[in-house]
Amino acid sequence: MSAGEFVAAELGQYLDSVRLIDHHVHGAFRSEVDRPEFEVFLNEGSPDLVPGWMTQFDSQVGFAIRRWCSPVLGLARHCPADQYWARRCALGVDEVTSRFLRAAGVSDWLIDTGLGADTLLDPAGMASFSGARVHQIVRLESLAEVLASEKVTGGRYPDLFRSRLATLAQDAVGVKTILAYRSGFDIDWTRPPDSEVCRAATRWIDSIGSARPRVTDPVLLRFGVHAAVDLGLPIQIHTGFGDRDLKLDKANPILITEFLRLPEVSRIPVLLLHSYPYHREAGYLAQAFGNVYFDVGLALNHVGVRSVEIAAESFEVAPFAKQLYSSDACGPPELHYLGAVLWRQALKTIIGRWVDDGDWSPADAIRVIEMVGRRNAERVYALG
Repeated sequence: MSAGEFVAAELGQYLDSVRLIDHHVHGAFRSEVDRPEFEVFLNEGSPDLVPGWMTQFDSQVGFAIRRWCSPVLGLARHCPADQYWARRCALGVDEVTSRFLRAAGVSDWLIDTGLGADTLLDPAGMASFSGARVHQIVRLESLAEVLASEKVTGGRYPDLFRSRLATLAQDAVGVKTILAYRSGFDIDWTRPPDSEVCRAATRWIDSIGSARPRVTDPVLLRFGVHAAVDLGLPIQIHTGFGDRDLKLDKANPILITEFLRLPEVSRIPVLLLHSYPYHREAGYLAQAFGNVYFDVGLALNHVGVRSVEIAAESFEVAPFAKQLYSSDACGPPELHYLGAVLWRQALKTIIGRWVDDGDWSPADAIRVIEMVGRRNAERVYALG
């Protein structure tokens, strides 16, 4: 074995052993699902069932599952999709979930609990199946929609939102906004006065009727973000890639630059989630603003073998102290595992090459892996 091969092997062993902090994730399935529903969760863009003439296993994420997840279920790599599904069903949801969550090598999950409460494991369930610590992230839009479902009056909305958020934040390490889905970032980012919020809340709540509340008014959305700023907790902001109801051109993080320039915002951590295909823009913002961090979670799973290129691009201009690991896994526990595996494999290739070429020292490589994999998240979210 050459010196370079020896270093690469040691680096790979270290990457396999480091316990990651997944700073943005959702719960795994809490009960059995059929194959069509499972395949919906392998398609980030569409909520529709996959047509009968195709399978989502024929995609980068599907190939990655057959490559990396099959051995966890006791199957050969690249086994056919039908064989994979039969084995998964035979083992049952509890065994499958436990295997994948524990194999991910994650010490802490930071869970957005504002999605799938009826179908996904809650924080206690995630902790039980994985043996890892769990921390909660409060979704701002979910709180707004709870208030609307209670038919609060518009005049009470601002004070009730602030008080409820403060209560929820006592058990949370951060908050999250999906404003990108609801209005896009091309909005006025200044703090709205309470009088304007009251009028907007009245219009919205009066218009709901028996429909399920869905907050889309930019006044209410940015009010929620500013209420979170006042609490001083880290704010996660969904950017880039997502479901088809998102306007992708309005989800470019560059569009939140004016928000980042606000003096009160500069005092709290702002975490740009996912970023792809705007991960270079996110990297620039992480370099330009001392309080901005980012990840390329979600994308790594969905681009599969191409995760090496995405991860490499994320290491271009952003300081390494400003990057975090996440999977944004939701539903299939395969995605909780796969995110960690693809991140580790990408860094083995990228950083291993830099070390082998003499551009990085092995000590620096290990230090950066530790930073991005867990230390940055420990610092940003003040995890004990």
